[in-house]
Amino acid sequence: MCTDWHNQEELFGLPSGGKASSRFQPLAERVRPRHLDELFGQAHLIGIDGPLRKFIAQGRLPSMIFWGPPGSGKTTLAEICAHSLDFRFDSLSAVDAGVREVRQALELAGSAQRAEGSQTLLFIDEIHRFNKAQQDSLLHAIEQGVVVLIGATTENPSFEVNAALMSRMQVYILDPLQDSDIESVVRRALENDALVASYQVVIDDWGFLLQFAGGDARKALNAVESALSMADTSKVPVHISRSLLERALQKKLPVYDKKGESHYDIISAFIKSMRGSDPDAALFWLARMLEGGEDPKFIARRMVIFASEDVGNADPYALTLAVSVFRAVEVIGLPEARITLAQGVAYLAGSPKSNASYRAINEAQRYAGEHQEAPVPMHLRNAPTTFMKEAGYGKGYKYPHDYPEHFVGERCMPEGLDPVFYHPTKEGREKFIRERLEKLWKGRY
Repeated sequence: MCTDWHNQEELFGLPSGGKASSRFQPLAERVRPRHLDELFGQAHLIGIDGPLRKFIAQGRLPSMIFWGPPGSGKTTLAEICAHSLDFRFDSLSAVDAGVREVRQALELAGSAQRAEGSQTLLFIDEIHRFNKAQQDSLLHAIEQGVVVLIGATTENPSFEVNAALMSRMQVYILDPLQDSDIESVVRRALENDALVASYQVVIDDWGFLLQFAGGDARKALNAVESALSMADTSKVPVHISRSLLERALQKKLPVYDKKGESHYDIISAFIKSMRGSDPDAALFWLARMLEGGEDPKFIARRMVIFASEDVGNADPYALTLAVSVFRAVEVIGLPEARITLAQGVAYLAGSPKSNASYRAINEAQRYAGEHQEAPVPMHLRNAPTTFMKEAGYGKGYKYPHDYPEHFVGERCMPEGLDPVFYHPTKEGREKFIRERLEKLWKGRY
């Protein structure tokens, strides 16, 4: 524990002289970037050809919505835009602001414009929480140029922001910061913050910190600051170990490396649990992956593959559900998407199983590779021109719908080839497919 109380006072803003200063701000606020070149990540927006860099260079700014996960830089980008263009900056949080607060902000912006000729950038955090009346109250101010509005949201704006407001704003998607970006943010803070730099802080377990942050720079900085408040700062350099982080955060992260062996082991256990019709085990491994920070879209993609590979035609609806789960994960995101994933996992694990389609395509590809030169039978060929018809293309083709049971009993393979790839099982709905094929193709199935 810390043995130097005076140092702790300086570092964490405890009043020693009775005078307020920036030291009372959290580390994440003290090191917030002030210029585009100080930002890490979001190169598609702030790079050389990025739209935000071009807007600032041109001295103009449209109203925008920043859609991205927590800690990806939405507030920072808005502040940088205002600072770079010398705009007056005002901010509201949709969590605790109503129509009254919005109108007051717009009145102040109008007064500043009339009295000083200054432009106001109004930033509204969590704009998706505004109801229709609150959103509508912004329309006139945007149209008249009273404010440039930047709204931040972690939710898909096409679902949460009304069409009238959306039509007046550009939507830009912010990506979660990469681990390398988070590490750069933390290193810069430790080296450049006036209250921290003298401690020469060394992070002993970057993997743990980055896993905890999960793409959120603010979360990483808050974790470091919390750990530093518990560290012994009497000796330099100050080491922040995994055990110190765990004590500060009151959380032990699961042993799960998204790029390492455990990643492949756990996804394997997850798939095999669903294949083994064990929903409880599958949900356990799902929870392990989510707690370890696994990308939910990676999990959902594997579920889509599983629905065809392991459930197949035993329950054709499984594929529809899996695709719906993947789409929901894209639209909703964590933490709510965990419920959708759990629904899909429980259904897939409990479904009847068949890998007949998977085995069939494997065998068909192998066989096709051995018979690449086999010609398409004449009666199956397309005949779009008179010449091709006269040459016999399409001749003798029997249209199945013109026959009883919509079936003609005519093979569609190249002449001399008669393989069977698909062997439907008697599981679930696939048994009905099997029964029909056995009836149509005597002796084949």
